[in-house]
Formats: sequence, C-alpha cells, structure tokens
Amino acid sequence: MIDFTFTEEQQMLREMVREFTNNEIKPIAKKIDEEEKIPEELIKKIADLGLLGASFPVEYGGGGFGEVGYCIIQEEISRGCLSTATFIGAHQSIGTNAIFIGGNEELKQKYVVPLAQGKMIAAFCLTESQAGSDSFNIKTRAQLDGDYYILNGEKLWITNGGIADVLSVFARTEKGISAFVVETKWEGVKIGPAEKKMGIRGSTTNPISFENVKVPKENLIGQEGRGFLIAMKTLDAGRLGLGAACIGSAKELLELSTKYAKERIQFDQPISNFQAIQFMLAEMTTLIYAMESMVYRTAAKYDKGENVTREAAIVKLFCSEALDKIVDYAVQIHGGMGYSRELPIERMYRDARINRIFEGTNEIQKGIIARDIIKKNGKF
Repeated sequence: MIDFTFTEEQQMLREMVREFTNNEIKPIAKKIDEEEKIPEELIKKIADLGLLGASFPVEYGGGGFGEVGYCIIQEEISRGCLSTATFIGAHQSIGTNAIFIGGNEELKQKYVVPLAQGKMIAAFCLTESQAGSDSFNIKTRAQLDGDYYILNGEKLWITNGGIADVLSVFARTEKGISAFVVETKWEGVKIGPAEKKMGIRGSTTNPISFENVKVPKENLIGQEGRGFLIAMKTLDAGRLGLGAACIGSAKELLELSTKYAKERIQFDQPISNFQAIQFMLAEMTTLIYAMESMVYRTAAKYDKGENVTREAAIVKLFCSEALDKIVDYAVQIHGGMGYSRELPIERMYRDARINRIFEGTNEIQKGIIARDIIKKNGKF
C-alpha cells in the first residue's frame, strides 16, 4: 500500500517553495515571458534554495527529497511560471539525472555534485531533425580515437541550450547509441540562436552543433551502446516532473477562475451562480484531483526503485491533456479578459500547449502504454 500523506518535511518544502514563488516568481512572470529570459538573479536564488538538485541524495550535493519532493517543487513553481519550471526540469530531471542514472562514481562527483548545487547548468541533448519522436534514429556520431571520442552532429530543440554548462549528449558509436557528458566551453561546441516560441518563452531553446569535439573517454556515461536505455529511463522521471508542473498550473488556473467568477457580475449577480460556470469549475477540480493522485502515486513508486515506464507515460498523457482542458475552461470563464494579456490566463494558455509535445509526444505515450499492456496480456 502507498501512503499518500505527505511527511512534515515535504509539507515544509511545499510551503517554502510556494512562498518563494509568490514573492520572487509571480511578480516577474509577465516580464520573463515578454523578455523571453529568466533573470540570472532568479536562477541564483533558485540555486541558493537548493531547488536545482533537490531530488538527488545529499552525498551528491542534493537535498535528498527524491522524486516526490521534486514533483512538489515543480508543482509550486508552475503556479507562478511554467517557463521557470521547464528550466528546472531540463536541468535537474533530465540533464543532470542522465548522469546520475548512468554515470560512474567519478562522473557523479565531477558533474552531478556541482550541478545539484547549482554551480553549473545542464541540458539534455537527444532530439535531432530526423529524430524527434523517432529518437532511435539519431545521426550524431562519436568515433573513438585514442583517449577521446570525436563527436560530430547537431541537436535541435534543446531546452536550456543557451545557458547550459554541461550537456548529456546521445550519439551513435560502433556499439550503438551511447551517452556522453560534454561541456559547452569545449572547442567545436556551437550554440545556435534561440527559437522564437509560442509559449514558455522564458525557457531558452536552442540548436547545438558539434564539430570534431574531443570528448574524453572517461566522460562516457555508463557502457558504450547502452545510451538509449539511459535516455528512456531518464525520460520516465522527466515525465513525472512534467505532470507535476501541469498540476501546479492547473491549480493556479482554478483559483484564479473561481475568484473571478465570484467577482464578475452579469445579469445582476456573480457568474459563479450560473450552472454553466459551476460545471466548468467542477470539471477542473475533478481533473486536478485525478492528476494529483496519479503523479504522486507514481513518484512514490519511482522513489521505491520500481519501474514506472508505463505509469510515467500515463501521467504525461493524462496531465498534459487535462491541463489543456482546464486552461481552456479558464479562458472561457474569464471571457474577453482571459484573452487579454492584462491577465496571466493568456500566457498560461500559450504555455500549456507544449506539454502535449515535449518529453515525447502524447501519441508516443499511447504507444508506450499500449505495447506494455499488450505484452502483459491486459493485466493492469
């Protein structure tokens, strides 16, 4: 049985992050969106609070809060700014976590510790022009030459690409797909211009090319040819964080919508008196309850060391689609004001849409879920 009661420590973590979000993130969320940049001083404050490595063990510079604690952080940060939550997720849950999952002790001490402490920023480099949903089709290559692998290729849509110090890079070697730690300061690493996106504008997304980059042999993550497995296991955790971020945004939308419905007067009464509005609020609440239940149940299983590939895909699929329904209801409740940039609803509407695309499209999630249930003959 899984105990769904949060510990006192977890509750304190939630309260701390919520207060930080209210004081430091919400007041500048609109500015982050408009300027398409998370201020360096905010990143430093996030690092100083220990939020960039909270999921990792204390001996590796982390907070020891595990996946449940990480999901709490992502939920609360997302109530203020989904761009900021995306930055944290790309750094911690996939960029750094790939090294933590597959790396040896030397790599963990050299990279995970400073990354968890926020002294360096990480990114996860898997996607290419012909390897989006078909991630196994990557063309980037790493050829062993003495004490180095020579890395050549290009990655696209790399979250944190414009600010990262360390990259978890997946490339094809003689033994198959392998994973490497690459530092952006190395010769031959070139960061392209940031993408101009519809939403999560504050989260920098860039192409990154590698031209004869010399990667030391000791920067191989795990065994050569085992990189794809590391990537897929890393994405399990990433999808849980995405689900938690959807919860936070959804809760904020519900709160804003409820307050507005009680204040907005039409036909000489608050619109919250109308059944049409009440039903929207009820559906939003129901979806949030389901989202919250599945995210933290799955995060608890992850922390116990259980395989959660199917569950993580379910979380990603359900939560991303639920958030789209919720933010659409929020816009409808707010009417014209929901469509105006004067209120945060418009920004949150744009920010929500990416969740059905990144961390593996929802169509890919359905494939993962279906293959697993067919393999198990329909046994849940």
